[in-house]
Amino acid sequence: MDFGLNENQQMIAQMIRDFGAKEITPHRDQWDEEQYFPVEVMKKLGELGLMGVLVPQEYGGSGFGYEEYVTAILELSKVDPSIGLSMAAHNSLCTGHILQFGNEEQKKKWLPKLATAEWIGAWGLTEPNTGSDAGNMKTTAEQDGDYWVINGAKNWITHGKSGDVAVVIVRTGEIGDSHGMTAFVVERGTEGFRGGRKENKLGMRLSETAEMIFEDCRVHKDNILGEVGHGFIQSMKVLDGGRISIAALSLGIAQGAYDAALAYSQERHQFNQPISKFQGIAFKLADMATELEAAKLLTFQAADLKNRGMSVNKQSAMAKYHASEAAVRISTEAVQIFGGYGYTKDYPVEKFYRDSKLCTIGEGTSEIQKLVISRSILK
Repeated sequence: MDFGLNENQQMIAQMIRDFGAKEITPHRDQWDEEQYFPVEVMKKLGELGLMGVLVPQEYGGSGFGYEEYVTAILELSKVDPSIGLSMAAHNSLCTGHILQFGNEEQKKKWLPKLATAEWIGAWGLTEPNTGSDAGNMKTTAEQDGDYWVINGAKNWITHGKSGDVAVVIVRTGEIGDSHGMTAFVVERGTEGFRGGRKENKLGMRLSETAEMIFEDCRVHKDNILGEVGHGFIQSMKVLDGGRISIAALSLGIAQGAYDAALAYSQERHQFNQPISKFQGIAFKLADMATELEAAKLLTFQAADLKNRGMSVNKQSAMAKYHASEAAVRISTEAVQIFGGYGYTKDYPVEKFYRDSKLCTIGEGTSEIQKLVISRSILK
């Protein structure tokens, strides 16, 4: 199986490297320190076609497949993982949910604005007391004629405050019923819908994570995606693709940390030779390179299967699980290779180290991935 970069992937990779060097890298440290979410960068990514990578051209998107999408996230995450995370969440969750389950009228209404980043998207499933246990969500919607009235709160939401539109999954039936949840599209400015507290995070600090609060928020029935009661089932399918996104994000972090450590190990001299000559460092690099290659193969295999319309439940979970854990291990070793310098903000591995941990938590923890994998192989 050939996972070499095709012409589109090569073009995307070079475009992102050029864009990142000009628009992101000069400001990255300041934005990280201030937890500033650069909406202007997201808008420019929209102009480059990177906010609607998978959206067909008829809806204003780029019309690419998952190989190009993985490449885009990977390259963007090598520049800054926070921007990679925001781009991925916008594409695979909010935009992806509408693309997969919206009707033609809904696609024409929302996808062109999302694909061009005229609007930034958010996606809400998680609540303060229900992370992996989504079936016990407390946010509800009750029907009132042609409208549904939503009450409750979602948290850990990427673009929870700055997003212009959100896909939100709420309970419309009994607690614990997988057919008791429904997906609604809610536009910013809708009465009763507002952003809440913004999280102060260890890493991924350029990507906004915040609450979404609903207080007697009236949403028309035309904003329901698919059928009433199908929201949770839709979400699980959306997350299958989302796991590939996080695998690609993890891959970018791991590649960025490895590249920095490899270069430093050849530049840094101790005892009159590059530290890469010492077996202790050389073996670390060998382990890092091997883990990176395995993560790359798993991620692009999942992307290939997704492109061909095949089930990716197990493969995307494997890719996400291995790549995210590898990103943590590789970035940890990168800091170790840099020594004291790796513990400072003067070098990029410190940020890769902080940013990597989120990948083992977001869109399903490593433990949940193992649950998905084990259930699949034990069927």
